[in-house]
Amino acid sequence: MRTDPSLLIVEDDRVICDMLGKVIQKKFRDAAIYLAENGRVGLYLYKVHTPEIVITDINMPEMDGIEMAAEIKLIQADARFIVMTAYSDKAYFEKFSEIGFCEYMLKPIVLPTLFAAIERCVVEITAERQ
Repeated sequence: MRTDPSLLIVEDDRVICDMLGKVIQKKFRDAAIYLAENGRVGLYLYKVHTPEIVITDINMPEMDGIEMAAEIKLIQADARFIVMTAYSDKAYFEKFSEIGFCEYMLKPIVLPTLFAAIERCVVEITAERQ
């Protein structure tokens, strides 16, 4: 039985997206990880793979993280989000609060904090399955 989560990383900075995918894969070896460069691709990949956790940036071209998350919640009401943003604007926080998230973190991302957020999501998912 797979214990590591399936994750979708949605980040328009390709270097950051690839780096996050690699370090998360190293920490969660059995995790299925999908990468998207914007919310539109993220929404598509979510529909195809239905990952347990979505790690997303907010400001992205084509479809931002808020719009993508709202669409995903229509598909899967208990979808888990970890939000990353370079903006400390309270309006973003409030918009995402309405949608719901496990963790909201400001960039630059501190990897141990990100790993802890993923683990908290996994604990929630595991508890719901029992």
